[in-house]
Amino acid sequence: MDPNYEKLAAVLTGHSTKLQKGERVLIDAFDIPDTMVIALIRSVRERGAVPFVNVQHARISRELVDNVVPEQFETKAGWELSQMEKMDAYIALRGSDNIYEMSDLDSGKLTQVMRAMKPVLDHRVNKTKWVVLRWPTPAMAQQAMQSTGSFEEFFFRVCTMDYARMTEGMDALVELMNKTDIVELKGPNTDLRFSIKGIGAIPSGGGHNIPDGEVFSCPVIDSVEGEITYNTPSVYQGVSFDNVHLKFEKGKIVHAESNHTKRLNEILDSDEGARFIGEFAIGFNPHILEPMRDILFDEKMAGSFHFTPGQAYEQADNGNRSQVHWDLVQIQRPEYGGGEIIFDGEVIRKDGLFVKPGLDKLNPDYLLA
Repeated sequence: MDPNYEKLAAVLTGHSTKLQKGERVLIDAFDIPDTMVIALIRSVRERGAVPFVNVQHARISRELVDNVVPEQFETKAGWELSQMEKMDAYIALRGSDNIYEMSDLDSGKLTQVMRAMKPVLDHRVNKTKWVVLRWPTPAMAQQAMQSTGSFEEFFFRVCTMDYARMTEGMDALVELMNKTDIVELKGPNTDLRFSIKGIGAIPSGGGHNIPDGEVFSCPVIDSVEGEITYNTPSVYQGVSFDNVHLKFEKGKIVHAESNHTKRLNEILDSDEGARFIGEFAIGFNPHILEPMRDILFDEKMAGSFHFTPGQAYEQADNGNRSQVHWDLVQIQRPEYGGGEIIFDGEVIRKDGLFVKPGLDKLNPDYLLA
């Protein structure tokens, strides 16, 4: 057993889901080594909890979606929801040999499947203790433009860092966001203004995602005005999107373009809620500095924020409902063009570094000290 596997399993069952004796936990394993699944099973049992396992493979999932028949995934959702309702916790480890496995599937089929499976996702997100993790593969190393060995070392360093060190800074940011009304985001081809009044803010320091490092809230649904250009590439439904540019009026995306403008608008037309924003979050993981077309890493980058079309989380809710939840990221560090986050007229972060006292404990110098 690789000691890294055991250490990571301890983070997921201890810090992230805080498993208690007798709790039932579903381990969802997507193309990951059996040895890591075994490490998780053992770690779950050490805490007195009860492990259950689903094993899934991307190529098989693709075949099922590509040849989907009427009500097939409605039936699947029925038994998966019944299973999820019996769980207290959920741990997903998602590997991928090819992040573009779904790229040539019909978008209508993907929409049909996502719509059918949404009740399972909603129950898992809102009713269980859950954490989701990517698994390092040679394909991910290629995305990050690193050697396999270097990326594996980076992965375990990020995923097993001392997330508790973020607590004090996150608490200060949550307190500030809870008192904030108007947020302004400024940067290259970006000038956005919206309200988060009454929504609340949630710290995320290893509780739901590994890697982690963000505080998230949500705009008042009809308050977003202006435009934004995301400078981080994003893979969604198997397609890689670059330079996504959105314009807003009264909260709604009224114009959207990118290198795949037609597919972008098909996604935003999936349902009524897909053209409204469901999350605004500020990222600050000091180990993650460059985008790698993997959203669980990219949305946590130091000096970044994400502004998310689609479904809102119930913990910080503006009422928006959608089968889409697409975390699109802008990096504001100087080498990416810089930018400012402004709360009620006061600059709280400039060019990726927090400048307001108390929030500086979320800057890399402190988190890596």
